[in-house]
Amino acid sequence: MPRASANGIEIEYETFGDSTKPPILLIMGLGVQMLGWDERFCNMLADRGFYVIRFDNRDIGLSTHLDDAPVPNPLQLLAQDFSSATYDLGDMADDTAGLLDALSITAAHVVGVSMGGMIAQTLAAKHPDRVLSLTSIMSTTGASAVGQPKQEVMMALIAPTPVDRDGYVNQLSSTFKVIGSPAYPPDEEELRALIGASYDRSHDPNGFFRQLAAILSSGDRTEALRSIKAPTVVIHGEEDPLIVLSGGEATAAAIPGAKLVKLPGMGHDLPPELWPRFIDEIVENAERAAVGGPAPGG
Repeated sequence: MPRASANGIEIEYETFGDSTKPPILLIMGLGVQMLGWDERFCNMLADRGFYVIRFDNRDIGLSTHLDDAPVPNPLQLLAQDFSSATYDLGDMADDTAGLLDALSITAAHVVGVSMGGMIAQTLAAKHPDRVLSLTSIMSTTGASAVGQPKQEVMMALIAPTPVDRDGYVNQLSSTFKVIGSPAYPPDEEELRALIGASYDRSHDPNGFFRQLAAILSSGDRTEALRSIKAPTVVIHGEEDPLIVLSGGEATAAAIPGAKLVKLPGMGHDLPPELWPRFIDEIVENAERAAVGGPAPGG
């Protein structure tokens, strides 16, 4: 896969579809490599007439890992001590803008999930000329009063992971099933294969905690979100235990004219059964931007 120099780091990326078509940039969540954007999903978007780009965020996958930076202590982070944070979501948004520069793309439709949604929101607020449309999935505003995880879920997320491959796959499979969609349980074999492939490709628990520090140290984005002009759709699962529904509701309320889509039975994952709905919403939002129509409202 190709690599691009952007914002002082190297970013591993992959593209799908015709480069002459409108670009869609997919931004993945905390500790998840670009493999989290399933190739089948990417090809479905490409088949709808888009040039699709997925990539590894900094400190994950095959992009630059900040190995010389401090490793945050998760308990200190939960106690609001962010002194170990090396970067924040603004820096990660600058990474995505730099990737667009490297690909000679002036502006793109931007889709982010979870932490990726936070990065996408920040990009749209900080670099509004780079974002044609915004889709924020299972994300939040950073405000402490909304979108907070259930306590047992957060503790499971920050628990130390086994060093060995089998132990890692077992633990992560259990965690993803806890945060996943009750109405759409994952295919066990596919889930384990994805986690195993990610482990084989790059395994760096320290990068996970640096990304977590970036999220927690970035604070409340609500006021910044009010400045977003790009047509926006906010998608959230009603059964999300990691970023509860109030996070998505607050995001949609903060962004002028944003459309809120609440999906029953969806947790904190991207179940294949819902891919057609996700893609329809992304494409509808992108088409609204293309014709210069008004934001959807609601």
